[in-house]
Amino acid sequence: VQLQASGGGLVQPGGSLRLSCAASERTANNYDIGWFHQGPGKEREFVAAFRWTSSTPYYTDSVKGRFTISRDNAKNTMYLQMNSLKPEDTAVYYCGARRPGILSTLRDVATYTYWGQGTLVTVSS
Repeated sequence: VQLQASGGGLVQPGGSLRLSCAASERTANNYDIGWFHQGPGKEREFVAAFRWTSSTPYYTDSVKGRFTISRDNAKNTMYLQMNSLKPEDTAVYYCGARRPGILSTLRDVATYTYWGQGTLVTVSS
C-alpha cells in the first residue's frame, strides 16, 4: 500500500488542523493503520490508530480528548482532526500501516512497514 499524508501547516496554540492520509488501496480489514509524529530531535512516536478488524480508535494519552482519528472507507482515506493544539504538538506527522496479524501493540513503530512522506505541523504564536 502507498500512503500520502497532507494537511499540515502553521497554526497558533489552541487552533485546529485536519490531516489526511490517502491510501492506494482499501485499508479497512486489510491493515492496521495510524498516525505517528516525530518532533525535532526525537524518535517517531505513536499518536492514534485503528486495528484492521476494528473501527475502535486507540490514542496516546497526550492527545486524548483533543485529537480524533477517523476514516472514509469509500475514499480509502484516513484523517486526524487535531484541536486545542499545543506547541509540543509541533512535529512531522506520518501515516503508517502494517499487515494484520502482528501481535505487538499498535504503538510499536518498528512493526509498521508502510509510511507516507510526512506532513509538518507547527504550533506557534
